[in-house]
Amino acid sequence: MAIISSVIFAILLGIGGYFAFKSFSKIRKSILLGKDEKREGNLKNMVLMALGQKKMFDKPIPAILHLFIYVGFLVVNIEMVEIVIDGIFGTHRVLSHIFGSFYVVLISIFECFAVAVIFSCIAFWIRRHVVKVNRFQSADLEGFAKKDADTILYVEVILMVAFLSMNMADLQLQQLKAEHYPNTGNFLISSSLTSIYADFSASNLVLVERFSWWLHIIGVLMFLNYLPFSKHLHIMLAFPNTYYASTNLYGQMKNMPEVTKEVKSMLGVATTESENSAVAGKFGAKDIQDLSWKNLLDAYSCTECGRCTAQCPANLTGKKLSPRKIMMSTRDRMEDVASKNYNANDGKSLLGDYISHEELLACTSCNACVDACPININPLEIISELKRFKIMEESAAPQSWNMMFSNLETSFSPWKFSPSDRFNWAKES
Repeated sequence: MAIISSVIFAILLGIGGYFAFKSFSKIRKSILLGKDEKREGNLKNMVLMALGQKKMFDKPIPAILHLFIYVGFLVVNIEMVEIVIDGIFGTHRVLSHIFGSFYVVLISIFECFAVAVIFSCIAFWIRRHVVKVNRFQSADLEGFAKKDADTILYVEVILMVAFLSMNMADLQLQQLKAEHYPNTGNFLISSSLTSIYADFSASNLVLVERFSWWLHIIGVLMFLNYLPFSKHLHIMLAFPNTYYASTNLYGQMKNMPEVTKEVKSMLGVATTESENSAVAGKFGAKDIQDLSWKNLLDAYSCTECGRCTAQCPANLTGKKLSPRKIMMSTRDRMEDVASKNYNANDGKSLLGDYISHEELLACTSCNACVDACPININPLEIISELKRFKIMEESAAPQSWNMMFSNLETSFSPWKFSPSDRFNWAKES
């Protein structure tokens, strides 16, 4: 029986790992559809933003709840190491023989985090469905996005309950001196709850313990395969995204090398090697392949938390722009292209079919969305590239913008008056 169990376990592990690998490979291929862009990594930024969740603590209560879920989920799933070893070799609680008395302390810590995860998931569910926090009620989240958030909360609660249930049944079996259940000592949380199974027979306890054990491993494998389709992909992508995120000042916009080359040439200023090699092609971006790989990584890393949209002044004044929706639409376009064997020539484009002109025109480039994002996602870069295409390739800027561009070119200011009169407003009347 133990051999059959080990074989079934190995097959499940192999199947789950194979399909997860395929899904993550697909995401990597989608991200690499973007243009090459040199990015310097910043380990300090990754540690502060992804691991330390620095920006999350702008809102302390949800930050603490999120920290419980994040750390708790990672810590409790260290138990997966033991489950995998036991599953493959047919052992039971193999790490208890290695860690000795410290094993009780370790599992007790895991159980405390499991309780914290359950509490936090319930709190987040209440925030979404009872308190109804505004940023979770947006039209951006209708359909799958809203169901996805709830699904993950339910799955995390089930996994934590399975972990605690497994330990409770295990402790009861230890007290009954059941075969294959060596005495490990009492764990902090489950030992106080074993009375739930006090009337269970040994065979029923084994059934509960094995069911919880299998539920935990199958649940984790299913969760791993669900991640590529979920906003919770940020659990993994937050780390590379913050590592490669720009740490420049928020007001600093990336110049276009081909334009910079022409301007410097006219002014007689020396150009750099990268600017000299720049060849004028398409200005800005119309579709995902015109954006950089980092822009596409941003889209896949988006947590859909809505902090960007909640801080966007255009959105707050009732305009159509939602930075969260910009990232979600970019990801939707990548998924659409991937489903067509990565063929972007399908008559659609990111600009127009997924992101409207109205959304772009509402953006003031204030960087509020960039400042708000907990993992340094930059919706403004995507918006700016789409705007550049609209203005420089399609000449589709509003008339008021064209007047401003003309004034900048001739008068060096948005207003149509001589540069020599620029400071007249400061003179005393």
